[in-house]
Amino acid sequence: MKIRPEQLDAHLQKGLAPLYLLAGDEPLLLDEAAAAIRRRVREAGAEERITLVAEKDFDWSRLTEEAASLSLFASKRLMELRLPTGKPGQEGAKVLGQWAERPPEDTTLVVISGKLDRSSRNAKWVKALEGAGAMVEFWPIPRPQLPAWVQKRMTDAGLVVSREAARFIAERVEGNLLAAAQEVEKLRLLLGEGQISDDQVQSAVVDSARYDPFQLADAALGGETARAVRILEGLHGEGVEPPLLVWVLAREIRALADMAAGIAQGRRKDEVTRRVWANRRGLVDKALDRHPVDRWLSLLEEAGRIDAMAKGAAPGNPWDALQRLVMAVSSVKAGRRLGLVA
Repeated sequence: MKIRPEQLDAHLQKGLAPLYLLAGDEPLLLDEAAAAIRRRVREAGAEERITLVAEKDFDWSRLTEEAASLSLFASKRLMELRLPTGKPGQEGAKVLGQWAERPPEDTTLVVISGKLDRSSRNAKWVKALEGAGAMVEFWPIPRPQLPAWVQKRMTDAGLVVSREAARFIAERVEGNLLAAAQEVEKLRLLLGEGQISDDQVQSAVVDSARYDPFQLADAALGGETARAVRILEGLHGEGVEPPLLVWVLAREIRALADMAAGIAQGRRKDEVTRRVWANRRGLVDKALDRHPVDRWLSLLEEAGRIDAMAKGAAPGNPWDALQRLVMAVSSVKAGRRLGLVA
């Protein structure tokens, strides 16, 4: 079945489908939908999560082998398959179709795909997944609707603001949903929940900090290692919490990993970066020239470890680890010296 993005939460409250296909070009919306399914699957008793990325030369037998092994375990499982290009190829389409015919009872499969073109939407594997489970497609938020989207997100975060304040943020981020989400999170951390005036919003967004997480991410992507480290130190001094910085960096790295995977599979750089805003395309181009997909995936794993440190779930100093991460993102030489990239 097809469900609209705004229907997903209500659908999950009623129960889980055996599989989900999430597709689109908006990483923030895709990741948040995947996280919502992940939470629901955990609540249903899943004790194990397996993540696979279908890059070039991906061995599709891994998926069938995992399916065959599920019966050996008593616990439920969540399996996530990232399909950056939206095209699994002939072998992948066959495997996904077979999975849809006989979904294992003790697993939930979530396929997270890039944007599906017209031919892909009509492909047999897509129809099979849609018929056996649920399909959710995510589209860019039209600019006229972005202020309302920002205002709802702020309301969900416990912030009460005017339409004008939401419009101010929407104009500042120029349609970038990730940037909008980061601004909302920053406002919540700086001002707390409750009523916030227009002046408070503008002051917090424009003048509240000498440094902000956007600058950190842009400096790292642009290869400005020294500047990135200075910004990180400034954010530390201003009391910004590490989880927010990990979140900002991880989302950038994940998006770059998906784009790098597309390039590795033969797509042109201008094609995989077509959804990047023009004022950031130069930074993204530099970052993609710096690291191939395997390095971005390694850096994404490192971001996960730092997140665990920041939340007390793993040993280590998250600030030291964040410095190593931004250095590795911004410089191949530094990444190799620190042992974070090959």
